[in-house]
Amino acid sequence: MIEPYELNSTLKKEIDHWVNKFPSGKQASAVIPALTLVQDQEGYLSEAAMNAVADYLEMPHIAVYEVATFYTMFRLEPSGKHQLEVCTNISCMLRGCKEIVDHIEYKLDIKPNQTSKNGLFTLRSVECLGSCGTAPVMKLGRDYIENLTVEKIDTLLRELEAKA
Repeated sequence: MIEPYELNSTLKKEIDHWVNKFPSGKQASAVIPALTLVQDQEGYLSEAAMNAVADYLEMPHIAVYEVATFYTMFRLEPSGKHQLEVCTNISCMLRGCKEIVDHIEYKLDIKPNQTSKNGLFTLRSVECLGSCGTAPVMKLGRDYIENLTVEKIDTLLRELEAKA
């Protein structure tokens, strides 16, 4: 049985901000920002949270699941505090993303889709971040880290661990 999830008043207000950007009766168009807001608050999207978004936007549950499973920006399981999403598409591959992924795996002792033992980092290999001109690139939360090098990764990991 799924534990119930209730959208709090702050989330509803923020979702309504997005709903109001679309014509009347088209509130389902706000599903991506709504899921993003819930994920930002909860850290990931549980089935119950997705159901609550679907109910609030008056859309079928399956339609919300389809969106949440299609886009790599959504997480359906708990993960680390920091999401390291390394692009592995052709431009990044040609500019050394394999070396970057291998280095992160070594430094954190994890593979893609795993979380470090300290719970700080989850590594993800993603198909495209749309920043081919600055490859290799990684997304950290909502920020892009471009022109990646092993040295940049080491500095970034040290800084994030020091803030923990």
